[in-house]
Amino acid sequence: MMADVLACLVIFTTAIFSSAVASDPDSLQDLCVAAPTSDKKVNGFLCKDEANVTAADFTFDGLAKPGLVNNSFGSVAKPANVNQIPGLNTLGVSMARIDYAPGGLNPPHTHPRGTEIVFVLEGELDVGFITTANKLIAKTIKKGEIFLFPKGLVHFQKNNGDKPASVIAAFNSQFPGTQAIAPTLFTATPPVPDDVLAIAFQVGSKDIDKIKGKLAPKK
Repeated sequence: MMADVLACLVIFTTAIFSSAVASDPDSLQDLCVAAPTSDKKVNGFLCKDEANVTAADFTFDGLAKPGLVNNSFGSVAKPANVNQIPGLNTLGVSMARIDYAPGGLNPPHTHPRGTEIVFVLEGELDVGFITTANKLIAKTIKKGEIFLFPKGLVHFQKNNGDKPASVIAAFNSQFPGTQAIAPTLFTATPPVPDDVLAIAFQVGSKDIDKIKGKLAPKK
């Protein structure tokens, strides 16, 4: 267990030092704790009055326990970004925990604002990303191993084992964003026109309706 904790600290420390070349802008002051309730909008968040900054702005225990997997994909991600840790504002780093049921998939998605590195806490995963040359870079990783997903590239993780799996992820962005490919295309609001999807995927309109029905948010 201690080895896992130390490895996670190494990942996070690496992410911190990578902030010198992070995708987020460099900070120009010691602190800029996010003030998300402000009605002013900037690229990020305005700074909270430093007189009101406390240790609570820099801590978060939400990754300590596995997330509840209760969806059809069989995985759940718990973020630790600027929305959970206001002190991350302008610092260019964040983390997440992803838990997978046996057979669970973190479906193909991208992080438009950050590179991701994952450390396997438990289990074994088939992981991969696709380059802009349409080449799949894939590997099976197990407990204690690390894999990197370059910024903006489509990637996935699949638990092909019969036991749950978990990873800790680090990003070089305070809010890397996530776009899951299928939901982005088939559940957008307003919707992407059916004829666009039908031509793109070379299927009929009935197939598009079936896919939309399966991906529609449960009411």
